[in-house]
Amino acid sequence: MGNGPIIRLAPLNVPFERRIQTAATALWLVSLPLTILIFLISCTIIFLWPLIIPYLLFILFDIAPENGGRRYEFARRAKYWKWYADYFPAKLIKQVDLDPSKNYVFGYHPHGVISVGGWIAFATEATGFSEMFPGITCRMLTLTSNFNIPLYRDYLMAQGLASVSRQSCMNILRRGPGHSVMIVIGGAGESLSARPGINDLILKKRLGFLKIAIVSGASLCPVFSFGENDIWDQADNPEGSKLWRFQKSVQKLSGWTLPLFHGRGIFNYDWGFLPHRRPIITIVGKPIDVVQSDNPTEEQVLEVQKKYIAGLYEIWDQYKDIYAKNRKRELTLIA
Repeated sequence: MGNGPIIRLAPLNVPFERRIQTAATALWLVSLPLTILIFLISCTIIFLWPLIIPYLLFILFDIAPENGGRRYEFARRAKYWKWYADYFPAKLIKQVDLDPSKNYVFGYHPHGVISVGGWIAFATEATGFSEMFPGITCRMLTLTSNFNIPLYRDYLMAQGLASVSRQSCMNILRRGPGHSVMIVIGGAGESLSARPGINDLILKKRLGFLKIAIVSGASLCPVFSFGENDIWDQADNPEGSKLWRFQKSVQKLSGWTLPLFHGRGIFNYDWGFLPHRRPIITIVGKPIDVVQSDNPTEEQVLEVQKKYIAGLYEIWDQYKDIYAKNRKRELTLIA
């Protein structure tokens, strides 16, 4: 008999609280296919068509994703999210207080497989963002295409998400003091590099968020989540490999990537699609003030970029020996 991989089964006497945390995490993970399934089933029920048809027409003309979405505090503060955050567990830490009379562009790193730490810290109140930064109303931004998906779009907006388009960013930042945005800077391409112990970032060629900060006059705030890349393993996909080329083709066509990841299961600790129970510590760094300019030059943008990268490395150097003890290499800018 061969010696196959050992799968460790979860014991039957797992505390109920941990079971609830696992259930909440599993439900979040399937939120996209679940909402699509619910909508498709609804479409088979004829007496719902008088509601579905106007709803689809409404989606075509709805400008909410470009104007901050439709944020509901009851959704962000649901007990469900606390169970989800405690699964890892997740924690939010600030280096300094933030002035609520200013606007901020939060840059989130790393992307991870699906930005779990970013969702917990900025799309929910599970780790206490509003209490930690009173007067700051921050909206997490995502691909505009996500708001074309029936029901899922409303779920995202209820959590405070909005489109990551330039116009959306400017509309939010111009709402008044405290209104801010969070952008996952590395984008979908960076998710293909997400592996435990490795923090490879796509940052040097990402200049759009810097220009938005300069044009709007918003301060930049680097954010780094230790553990974001540790919660899933991913199939090897070295640059130039068939898998890598396929994944990049999907990204080019759809804007999405398909990282082949795996973690643990609901009833075992070694194989499945649930993330591993490993801590995610999100650090909000010191703000970087910028000089407002309607037409920033390349030199101005690169100068701000230099300060931003320095702020990001300051977070890394201060906390890496606490929260990245098992790192395989140092923080690396790969593009």
